[in-house]
Amino acid sequence: MADTRRRLRSGTVVLGGMGLLAAALTACSSDPDKRCVDRDSYRLAKGYKVVSDKNCTSTKASVDGGWYYGGTRKSGYVSGGSFTRPHKSSGGGGHSGVHRGGFGGGHHSSGG
Repeated sequence: MADTRRRLRSGTVVLGGMGLLAAALTACSSDPDKRCVDRDSYRLAKGYKVVSDKNCTSTKASVDGGWYYGGTRKSGYVSGGSFTRPHKSSGGGGHSGVHRGGFGGGHHSSGG
C-alpha cells in the first residue's frame, strides 16, 4: 500500500508540473503578434514589408525598422495592425477604454 501512495504522489507532482508548464506557455502566447517591418516600405495594396528582427533591435540597421503589432501577413507584407503596442487586459477593475463624464469628468471629480 505504501508503494501505491508513493506512485500517486509522484503522479500528482508530474501533473502539477505539467499544469504550471501549460500556464506559462499560455501566458507567453497571449502576446499579440509582433513583426519587424520597414517603416518606409508601405504600399497601399500590400501594407508594410516584413524584415528581419535585427532591423528593430540594432542601432546599425540597414532599414528604418519598427515593431508592428497584429495585422495579417501575406506574401512578406503585413497590414491591418498598428505600431502602437496594445495594452494587456488585466481582467479586473483598473482603467477601461470607456470614459464617462464631460468636462472634468475624470477619475478624481465628484459627480452629482
